[in-house]
Amino acid sequence: MLVIRLNRIGKRHQPSYRVVVSERRSKLGGPPVEDLGSYNPFTKAFGVKQERIRHWLGAGAKPTDTVHNLLVKQGILGGEKIKISIKKAEETLPAGRQAAEEAATAPFQEQAVEAAPAQEQAVVPEQTA
Repeated sequence: MLVIRLNRIGKRHQPSYRVVVSERRSKLGGPPVEDLGSYNPFTKAFGVKQERIRHWLGAGAKPTDTVHNLLVKQGILGGEKIKISIKKAEETLPAGRQAAEEAATAPFQEQAVEAAPAQEQAVVPEQTA
């Protein structure tokens, strides 16, 4: 299945992206099927080949959420933008660790310790001879 995605290029802390068509399961740095344009997040410059975008969408390629939002903003795609949310690390804690963190943050509560019932011992009379 083909997907239209952003392929990162540029130096560290200075990202810029190419808009490419590639296989969904291919590595991000792998060779794309076709280069469709570029996107610079600092200047918000988004330049793409609109005819080739429409061609690949007609051929069944699905855009990622970010590319979909960029295409809607440019007016190439109709519809509404897709809300992108980032999951927090707290939601993905293992159950044991989450319970331990809850116990550590809970206020200290004294628990009444009940005395264990004394064991009854049978009294054996001493035998005298």
